[in-house]
Amino acid sequence: MKLRTTPIVCASLLLVGAAVGALLASAGGFSPRLARAEPAAAESSQSASGLAVLHQGSRELARIARGITRSVVHIQSTRRSSDRVVEETGSGVIVSTRSASGAFVVTNCHVVDGAALNEIDVRLSDGRKLHPEQVWKDAESDVAVLKLAATDLVPATWGDSDAVEMGHFVLAVGSPFGLSQSITMGIISAKGRRSLKLGSRRKQMLNQDFLQTDAAINPGNSGGPLIDLNGRVVGINTAIASNSGGNDGIGFSIPSNMVRNVTEQLVTKGHVSRAYLGVKLDSDFTENAARRLGLSRPRGAHVLEVYNSTPAADAGLKFDDVVVQFNGTAVQDENHLINLVSLTPIGTTAKLRVMRKGKEELIPVRLADRDELVRRSSPKSKP
Repeated sequence: MKLRTTPIVCASLLLVGAAVGALLASAGGFSPRLARAEPAAAESSQSASGLAVLHQGSRELARIARGITRSVVHIQSTRRSSDRVVEETGSGVIVSTRSASGAFVVTNCHVVDGAALNEIDVRLSDGRKLHPEQVWKDAESDVAVLKLAATDLVPATWGDSDAVEMGHFVLAVGSPFGLSQSITMGIISAKGRRSLKLGSRRKQMLNQDFLQTDAAINPGNSGGPLIDLNGRVVGINTAIASNSGGNDGIGFSIPSNMVRNVTEQLVTKGHVSRAYLGVKLDSDFTENAARRLGLSRPRGAHVLEVYNSTPAADAGLKFDDVVVQFNGTAVQDENHLINLVSLTPIGTTAKLRVMRKGKEELIPVRLADRDELVRRSSPKSKP
């Protein structure tokens, strides 16, 4: 196994530097007279203060690690076909839900997809190995939920992924290369990463709105939690961008708010219901097209077609409209709008701010169930 330096060294130095700066500021800084008269004593005092902050930071990180590792599991699954057997290794995190009682593990759909219940091994932090009683999967978000018949489990605490900002420190926990209970540290590098090519087993993934992190994520981390410095789950690690097949400092996590929404629906209904508008959106919205429609740059979701008998048609959306806001949220591109719409409760009347012929208009749209559209569009079987 090729070992790589993790971002924890740089992160620790930054933390120490910031903490030392704050410590000195609160103490009123060093006295120039003291520094001239007693340079050795001043240097010794500064070094002692820095070490104290370093030890304090280390103890705090250790406390966070102890808290989260009890909730993280190692998952080994096997899927069989007529010609081959494929083993998949991943991670998961124990969670509680608002709408159902019991012990649940959240992981990635691709970690357990195609495996029978008795072919999915869940190893807890205390060494127990269990098969799930039930598995719910949602390929369009790459989220799966496993129900366990176990007691004395410690669920992790959900965090608010919308509150996470670029530069915030995070920890990635999981089983990289099968090494369970591993923790790496980094920062949130970016938010709202979409339109990623994630491989053949995740072609169905509709909802992409990833957090990007430089915390080391490797094969086997899939399904494990990304946590903030309060020990709360802000994401589920799912993919990497890599030329080597291992960590190159670019990993992606599904935001916790999306995961929580999907999890609640899976454990209560067994599937995820998604709303829809009924439009075809422009995946190549150019600067020339944006200027023609009254925008200074490409932003929002450009409507290329409005389908008949859909919420969009009923609301009066038109060809060449550009949806620039959805319920007060600025729309960045067509995939962003798809996420916002599909994860909004069905039956909601959403307010769309639309740029039409150079002028903004506010259009209310009552969202409908996308499953109804699919059923209506499916070919009828012959009698």
